Amino acid sequence: MPVMFRPLVRYADFLGRSRRSEFWLFYLLNFLVTAGCVVGGLIVERTTPLPGDAIGFWLLNLLYLATIVPWLAVLVRRLHDIDKSGWWGLTALIPFGIVVLITFLVREGVSGPNRFGPDPKAVLIDSGHDAEPGRLVPDSLP
Repeated sequence: MPVMFRPLVRYADFLGRSRRSEFWLFYLLNFLVTAGCVVGGLIVERTTPLPGDAIGFWLLNLLYLATIVPWLAVLVRRLHDIDKSGWWGLTALIPFGIVVLITFLVREGVSGPNRFGPDPKAVLIDSGHDAEPGRLVPDSLP
């Protein structure tokens, strides 16, 4: 499964850690779907007598309702990866807090396990390989 869809699978999982790529690719997916809804609404509005702006508005509302929980969950897991509490996500609500939050979100995660779980850069080897199933290895190995 592509990394950008992983937060949808881990819908309400606020425990553990998520890599930068998982967070930012999910953010990109949300941005692209939002842009698609806006463009689709404009196309419908210009080519049909239907109210495209209202259709786009309702599609965006459904999108945001469907993705608010996974978005918050991946945000909390991303903060866990840099060994910060998920409550740091609330800094986006204060003036200039978004700058602090973005600074946290672009940082590389803590190497090795931390208080929130094992390093997400370690992956499980499939049981079809020569190594025993469940052994953790770094992603950088061939």
